[in-house]
Amino acid sequence: MFTTLIALFLRVVSNPLANVYQKKICKNNSSLLCNFYTYFILGLLCIPFALNVNWSVLPREFWIFALSAGFLCSVGNACLVKALQLGELSVLGPINSYKCVVGMIVAIFVINEIPTIWGIFGVILIIWGSWFVFETQKEGFSLALFKRKDILLRFAALILMGIEAVFLKKVILLSSPVISFMLWCWAGALFAFLLIILFKKPIKFIQKEDIQKYVIVCSMLATMQLTTNYVFKHMEVGYALALFQLSTLVNLWFGYKFFQETDMKKKLIGTLIMLVGSVIVILV
Repeated sequence: MFTTLIALFLRVVSNPLANVYQKKICKNNSSLLCNFYTYFILGLLCIPFALNVNWSVLPREFWIFALSAGFLCSVGNACLVKALQLGELSVLGPINSYKCVVGMIVAIFVINEIPTIWGIFGVILIIWGSWFVFETQKEGFSLALFKRKDILLRFAALILMGIEAVFLKKVILLSSPVISFMLWCWAGALFAFLLIILFKKPIKFIQKEDIQKYVIVCSMLATMQLTTNYVFKHMEVGYALALFQLSTLVNLWFGYKFFQETDMKKKLIGTLIMLVGSVIVILV
């Protein structure tokens, strides 16, 4: 239990910190290229560890779920990075609270995890809390807001990565958290490269001034994914995704601290309501 709590803490802190430096990198770089280099660097670092794995014993089902999870995560992360490039971290961060809703719904059909009535009530609170966050935008909580590119991309990211979380748990159950991480990196790099080709983006080398930022992004995303895998192995997907929403508070602080984002009072109120919804989902 203690180890799981440590993993949760690292997961909650590492994800927003990665988002900060992804946003910094994308000020002068393509979001698709940032997405590719992140997976590619992590994939290279995995190779020495992969030599000690007997890949032939893994079932066919494992490879199907692993490739599916890699595709969903790569496309989802590309949407996320582009959304961060366009929008505010303190707005886009709280939207991630919807991920546990997606994960909970998909988990019903894929791995038979059934939510309780209280869990559904928690989901309602998450939606209500998001109203306060969206009211800080000039469009307010309206249809016009949901037509904004950064909001659409963020929702696309959370839906794709919410579904990916369920597939990822299946991969972990069929192998281990570490093996799952390796496939996550390699499949992510493959599909991120295919996205670059699809959208005809030129491949440029990492600039000298961005090296340190990539080191931080890769370190934080590796920490995020390894701790995510560990938590998924020991908790139900919907509950784990709900706990991960504590990172929204960190996103608020980072948005204010690093990018001088404003109207933090309403964002904080909305985020706290969303967190209460997440806690209800967890505790019942």
